Amino acid sequence: MAPSITQLVIVLVIVLLLFGAKRLRNVGGDLGSAIKGFKNSMKNGEAEGEEGAKLERTDASDVIEGEVSEKSVSAEKDKA
Repeated sequence: MAPSITQLVIVLVIVLLLFGAKRLRNVGGDLGSAIKGFKNSMKNGEAEGEEGAKLERTDASDVIEGEVSEKSVSAEKDKA
């Protein structure tokens, strides 16, 4: 059941009275900038995902096999 226009106007008036026009404008601006930032990060994530897919398409001749030894900080603390 969809709300009627009068119900939406009443809710808008109540919200405007509770928060005030200035605070609603600030909230709207903050929400808009948050959505814009989210969209930008999604675009950047898609571009990085495409670059990652390109990196995964390497030949076996490009892979260097070896052993990695790592000294962990926790192992040094255990020795002390």
